Amino acid sequence: MIWVFLSLLSFLTGVFLINFLTVHPSRMNFYLNGVWISVLGGMAILTQALVLNLVGLGIALWVGFFLAGYTLQTRIFLSHQDPRPVPALTRQKGEAGDGHTAVIYFSHGEPETYDPIGWLNQFREFDEQKIPFIPLLARPFFVCQLRKKYLQVGMSRHRQMHQRMVKSLEQAFRLEGDITTRFYLCFLDDYPRPDAAVIQALNEGASRIIVAEVFVSVSNHTQEGKHLIDALGLEEYGIPIGYTGPLWDSQELHRLFLQRANNNLGGMDKSRVGVLLVGHGQPDEWDREYATETEHEIQFRRSIMDLLASDGYCLENLGLAWMEFKKPKPANIIEQFIQNGVEKILYFPAAISADSIHSQYDIPELVHRARRPQGFPLVNLGAWNDDPKVIGAIKSKIIAVAENQSKVAWKNLALQGEMVEREGD
Repeated sequence: MIWVFLSLLSFLTGVFLINFLTVHPSRMNFYLNGVWISVLGGMAILTQALVLNLVGLGIALWVGFFLAGYTLQTRIFLSHQDPRPVPALTRQKGEAGDGHTAVIYFSHGEPETYDPIGWLNQFREFDEQKIPFIPLLARPFFVCQLRKKYLQVGMSRHRQMHQRMVKSLEQAFRLEGDITTRFYLCFLDDYPRPDAAVIQALNEGASRIIVAEVFVSVSNHTQEGKHLIDALGLEEYGIPIGYTGPLWDSQELHRLFLQRANNNLGGMDKSRVGVLLVGHGQPDEWDREYATETEHEIQFRRSIMDLLASDGYCLENLGLAWMEFKKPKPANIIEQFIQNGVEKILYFPAAISADSIHSQYDIPELVHRARRPQGFPLVNLGAWNDDPKVIGAIKSKIIAVAENQSKVAWKNLALQGEMVEREGD
């Protein structure tokens, strides 16, 4: 009977441990208590096994059933499906709509408080594409680190900032007399999803759709959003859809970095200031599938460096680093800057569109690993956020797509007119 209890307790230890590592912070203590109770109960039984000279058997049972519980609960956790609802598409095929344009403002997204569903979706995508990543049994510890970051910063401001940005974008259109274009916010890893936003736009009578991709590069993120929208089969509804493309080549966005750096000099000569542009980064293996993610991040930041250099910053005190997977890391470049004699360093989470765990925690933590003199100023200039230059850059991309859609529409009308004339002849 003691072996049955030992097996049950060790199995429950594995189950409770995975739950402790992955649940919402409000439920952590419950599962932590479960881990301790099952571990202490198991130790008591192993003590009895020691008296019976059967401790080897007891340890083997403990390890085997612990791994069984750990593995089973890991698979259950990783199999959780995306709970975000998608509304029913009630619009009938062939309906022309009421003539207005729907702008689908699409960005990465991040839950305000800890929610691992975005990473669970990402795990599945990489597994389907056979892209190497963290081993299955280690993924709960990865998710636990994500939760730790949320606990450190309190909450992510990502959603709130994008809500402000889309309102500013709408206001910019209204100030120019556009009172018909409607705006719909959506996220890859938050609510609502891109396909849900498109369905809402269709149900509300949109006659054409423009997806504003508020990203720095073409990547698996932008492609996943496109796949979700393509699955709706918009061609069957006769609704034209255009994509703005990411913002890596936006000169207006490049100028934001120059302006923000100049505003934070604090009277110091530009030759004594270092500027670090930290990119996101992805594993080299992923570059074979989505090479544009790395290419665009590099080109984006080099364009900013050229702009800074032309404005008087020393090229040797301008640098690129990566947050994840690639080198150099921020601390290495900062230490080089300090050796060059700079007296202040400004750094940007360059690829982050709005405040997030990356800009609030990850990148600052990496930056402050650098060896530096006591009190040396390291100034985080933040994500893009609700800056007029960011709004202008997004707006310019939308207008370019709208103009192209109008040209195509006029061309199609002209072709239809020619066909009617030929039939009349």
